[in-house]
This record gives sequence, structure tokens and C-alpha cells, in this order.
Amino acid sequence: MGIGIRIEHLRKVYDSPPPMAARGAGFSFTGVRSGPKQEKKKIEIVALEDVSMEIRAGEIFGLLGPNGAGKSTTIGILTTRTKPTSGRAILGEYDVWQQQVKAKRLIGVVPQRPNLDFALTAREILLFHGAYFGQGGREREQKAQGLLEKFKLTDRADQMVRGFSGGMMQRLSIARAMMHDPEVLFLDEPSAGLDPQTRLLLWEIIRDYNRAGKTIVLTTHYMDEADTLCERLAIIDHGRIIAQGTPQELKSSIPGGYLLRLRFNRVPDELTAALKTLPGVSEVRSKDGAGTDVYADRGGPLIAGIVTAAQAVGVDLCDVHIAEPSLETLFLHHTGRSLRD
Repeated sequence: MGIGIRIEHLRKVYDSPPPMAARGAGFSFTGVRSGPKQEKKKIEIVALEDVSMEIRAGEIFGLLGPNGAGKSTTIGILTTRTKPTSGRAILGEYDVWQQQVKAKRLIGVVPQRPNLDFALTAREILLFHGAYFGQGGREREQKAQGLLEKFKLTDRADQMVRGFSGGMMQRLSIARAMMHDPEVLFLDEPSAGLDPQTRLLLWEIIRDYNRAGKTIVLTTHYMDEADTLCERLAIIDHGRIIAQGTPQELKSSIPGGYLLRLRFNRVPDELTAALKTLPGVSEVRSKDGAGTDVYADRGGPLIAGIVTAAQAVGVDLCDVHIAEPSLETLFLHHTGRSLRD
């Protein structure tokens, strides 16, 4: 039931800024403007570096990471939109870049931004998509009507999509991707910009589609979305996989579990040493001269000990933030920054 995906040592290097990078989405690159006697320096942007993973047949798998981390590039390679510099992507029994036509028939793709034809109605968009994949007239009509009802678009079915809200366009994009009943559904930031009610509707539709044995791959930087929907996930940053597993496995791997983010007026070595001796503390990381991250098996009960340790060395505690074990905490542990940064 369902088909799986295998990614082997994927690497992608751009020699010009990709579209998202051009708008400041997180890629970094260096270039030198050429003058009369100056040669133009070649631009090299590494979007993916030796990415390997396996997505099991019939599971919901998430790619989690901040903007510009490499999520959309990975999806682009798996859906034949972006050619890898090296490495392989296997969809079921097909090498995606050696057997593109066969691979494309197995997949449905929802891009990060809707790319609907504004000259068509919602119903026409679905009918034309079904025709493209060889569906007969009656089958197309029945399938389109069912999807319009499922996505609560029946009252706008015969209106031009140029007047749709962003949420309606996103729902229609997902309906279109499901129109030919693909074995693998790729969703690139599916709930970005959606209101809470529409997000919940989308989550339930994704679960229903997965219950039919379909494999679903989604990218997101919403921790609650990944935690709620995904059976397994990979966290990616700067084009590299930094952690893989079930949400529970990943959260359990955090040293101590709880993260206490502390701000002092200064952080002398004596304070750092004292914090390491507090009960339940597994790791202390000082940064930027005033901030300290403390990983521990408890949260609030440690505050009194932290205040005492600070007072003992003449330091003022200015701010405290306590985070329970979460995917955000995991990312902070590996990178020192937020998933949304």
C-alpha cells in the first residue's frame, strides 16, 4: 500500500541566485561586481549538501526548518522541477531524473505559492487537470464535484479564481493536486498564511488522504503542524539534515528536555560553573556575554537556584524564558537559533 521515496546523497549548487534567494529568503552568496578591469566572480550557492533519507510508503513525512534551509529545493528535486547537482532521488521503483514521465504520473504537487490560471473557474481548473491525466468526462465531473465539496468551494465553483482569497486559492491548489489521485502528495508550506479554521480543515483532509494509503510529504516551519501531522520528520538547516526520527524521538533526544533561556547583566565563568552544578542540569551554554541556555530535567523549580547562584557572584538576572521539550527546543539545541529565524 502506497509507495516510498529514497534520497541518496543529494547535492544542489546554484550558480545564480534562485528565485527565493533573490528576494532575501535565506540563501547566502558572494559576488563581485565587475568593473572595467575586474573579472566577475562566479556565484556559488549551496542549497543542499549530502542529503540522504528514506520516506516510507504510506506515511506522512515532514521536512521542518526555517526559510532558506533547503526544504523547497528538496521538494523541487523530488518533483522534477529542480535538477540536482549530484545524488539520486528514487520514487517507488523510478529514478526521478532518469524516468521523469513515469515519476510524474505518481505525484501531486502543491507549490509554496498558488499558480492557478486566473482565466478559469475553480471547476474548470479541476476538469482540465483531470483531462491532462487522461480521465474521462464523467469521471472528471464526479471527481471535481467531490473535491469542491470536500474543500468547501461549491458556492464559488463556477466563479473566476482571480477573486478568490489566499486561503481559497490554497484549498483549490490542493484539490487540483488530488484530482488525479496521486500515490504521493507533496505539500510545500501548505498552511502558510491560512487562518486557524482553514488550517484545521486542511489537516483533516491530509489525514483522510493518508488513511487511503497515500504517502504525503510536507514542508513546514510550524512546529505544531509537524508535531500533529507527521509520523516521522527530518529537520534541515543550511542544506543539511541535522536530525531525523519521530516527533517523540526527536523531543526525547534533547539533553534534559527543558530549556531555560536566561539573560544576565554579565556572565562570568564562575556563574557558568555554578549553573552546571544545579540539580538536574545537563548542559549550560553561554553566548554573547549576557545570554545563557540551560538544559535541564525541570523548569520552574530551578529558578530559585539560578537566582542564588547569580547573587553569589554579584550578577543580576534580567530575564527568564522556559521552554518545555519541543521540536523548537531541539532546533535551538542544534543551531542556537529559532526555527522561524
